[in-house]
Amino acid sequence: MEKLPKVAFPFIIVAVILIIVLSKSAVTINSGEAGVLFKTFGEGVVIDEPALGEGFHIVAPWNKVFVYEVRQQEITEKMNVLSSNGLDIKLEASVWFQPDFKNIGKLHQEKSEMYKERVLLPAIRSAARSVVGRYTPEQLYSSKRDAIQQEIFEETKKIVEDQYIQLNEVLVRDVTLPATIKDAIERKLKQEQESLEYEFRLITADKEAQKQIIEAQGKADANRILSASLNNMILQDKGIEATIKLAESPNSKVIVIGSGDSGMPIILGNQ
Repeated sequence: MEKLPKVAFPFIIVAVILIIVLSKSAVTINSGEAGVLFKTFGEGVVIDEPALGEGFHIVAPWNKVFVYEVRQQEITEKMNVLSSNGLDIKLEASVWFQPDFKNIGKLHQEKSEMYKERVLLPAIRSAARSVVGRYTPEQLYSSKRDAIQQEIFEETKKIVEDQYIQLNEVLVRDVTLPATIKDAIERKLKQEQESLEYEFRLITADKEAQKQIIEAQGKADANRILSASLNNMILQDKGIEATIKLAESPNSKVIVIGSGDSGMPIILGNQ
């Protein structure tokens, strides 16, 4: 086997060094990520320049790049909080958030990659305890869920808005009350519902009775007016008209004998 000439060894060493340097210098930022540059022999964390965006970058091999996910993320927290009357409530909430891209260098410098544990989670716990403490278990269980969710979001946002974190949404996923309290609330709600249904039936029945009274009164008034407008001459005239119509009918056979007390013909039979 032929040996390599001695002059080739320096080139090989240089090539190896270049490969090592390039491997240390090449940084790829993936989709949805950003890089924070740390200059070892400079000012440290670079905060006065934009973060490294997606793609391939070359940095000095003695510097470091800390990669952050800048897409919207979700973190779920389960916690115990107290209601306004001191009852222990279990609350589960999800937080939608992302780092502030423009200030990601400051976020790294002041909070580090542990910003979720050091800032976001304590903020959501504090806000949840503050908000839930204003409400009774009945309100937490039924009508105030949306209001509580919005208030927790607003209180958490106040805490993190100057911490280089963009808060997008807070979702209250579950509120768990003590079993005895939950059963008592459900019984109370059921009784209230039954009471409302009973009141509705009473109101409906009362309206129906009033309607019948009005209809009966209307019929009575109509009959009284009709009776007052009738006299013997009108009745006799109506009788004559009816008799003529019967006599003119081709399907009738009418026999009239004498007359009645009123002077009207008496109809004995027809076919």
